[in-house]
Amino acid sequence: MAAPQMQTPYGLLGRKLGHSWSRPIHEQLGSAPYSHLELEPADVTPFIRENTDWRGLNVTIPYKADAAAAADEQSPRVAALGVANTLVRREDGTIFAENTDVLGFSWMLGRFCEQALGCDAASALAGKKALALGSGGASQAIQASLCEAGADVVVVSRSGEDNYGNLLERHADATLIVNTTPVGMFPNCPASPLPDGALEAMGGLVGVLDVVYNPCRTKICLDAERAGIAYETGLPMLVAQAFFASELFQGKALDEGLCESILASIRRKTESIVLIGMPGAGKTSAGKRLARALGRPFVDIDEAIAQREGRSAAQIIESEGEDAFRAIETQVTGDVAAKPGLIIACGGGVVTRPENRDLLRQNGHVVMLDRKLDELSSKGRPMSRAKGVEQLAHERMGAYRSWADLIVKCTGTADGDAALITQKLGF
Repeated sequence: MAAPQMQTPYGLLGRKLGHSWSRPIHEQLGSAPYSHLELEPADVTPFIRENTDWRGLNVTIPYKADAAAAADEQSPRVAALGVANTLVRREDGTIFAENTDVLGFSWMLGRFCEQALGCDAASALAGKKALALGSGGASQAIQASLCEAGADVVVVSRSGEDNYGNLLERHADATLIVNTTPVGMFPNCPASPLPDGALEAMGGLVGVLDVVYNPCRTKICLDAERAGIAYETGLPMLVAQAFFASELFQGKALDEGLCESILASIRRKTESIVLIGMPGAGKTSAGKRLARALGRPFVDIDEAIAQREGRSAAQIIESEGEDAFRAIETQVTGDVAAKPGLIIACGGGVVTRPENRDLLRQNGHVVMLDRKLDELSSKGRPMSRAKGVEQLAHERMGAYRSWADLIVKCTGTADGDAALITQKLGF
């Protein structure tokens, strides 16, 4: 049986690829055209060895060990780890294997230490304890990078000597935590491999890193944010490993500034804009205009609830009470906010449930629309009618302000509000 073919010189090889940023990243790096190829295990080695059309391949789980074994020559990193994520076909037809995951994480680690801690990785970590959560393939690359920085690396797993049950007892003195597991990855988000409160109990912790890049902020990073600990999710690693792979593919050095520009581009596309504020503040009307201006999908949480339940928010509250409605609101908010790149208008009471904060912030830049109380209407709004606008403001205003990344004073028109948000966010 003939080996599967790929129609482009560069590509990503895996079993189930789903959504990946590899193609647009490599297009910006110059290693294009670039395609994705899903293969079954029996086809992997024949494809690598017998298909002579490809020039460079990225390889993802579960085929990194196969990629290393199929190469004619391995880099010292691949020889030490036994896994490769990058293959290059040389002019003489031989295949070279590299692990740019190590290089990518090292770039991310160095960037994080410089930006968040004000020093290089060696200065931040030499002789200090770093915890790698997880013992799988990704963990091996992260461990290698942390060791290169001089860290005392401890692997924490579910059943090893160092596990999640005894982490605080044995390693509360850790300086850095890196999540190398898929826990918290879309669509199973937000979730963390650590229990609530664990980060706050680690007095010497200065940083939390996560190799997961979807959602934009994973649960462990949101927990770090809440505890005042610097954090970073895995997008810089993704971009940097592609950068180093592309240099190998093209056989030339690239401008490292490309990493920052690609990072900014992806973040601009993936981060949702979430509108919160008092009932009647104009979130829906401003959100629709903002979505139209930016070419993004718009979701009104109350409308999404009505579509799912067959009843409006007001009807649910009046017939079943506020608690029943809030439970439904949290479910729908979680479903909507897990998806990136949206404009989302929330109901005024979304802040009454603290758990909604993480749901909204995992992919969202939260913007509060601040309208004067005497301009708010209670028409069609059962909570405003029942309690009064002033009482609702008293109960909710602190949460609106603390949840918001940006507070925008309403201009008097939906178009003006949308334009001001666009300006403030730099679009």
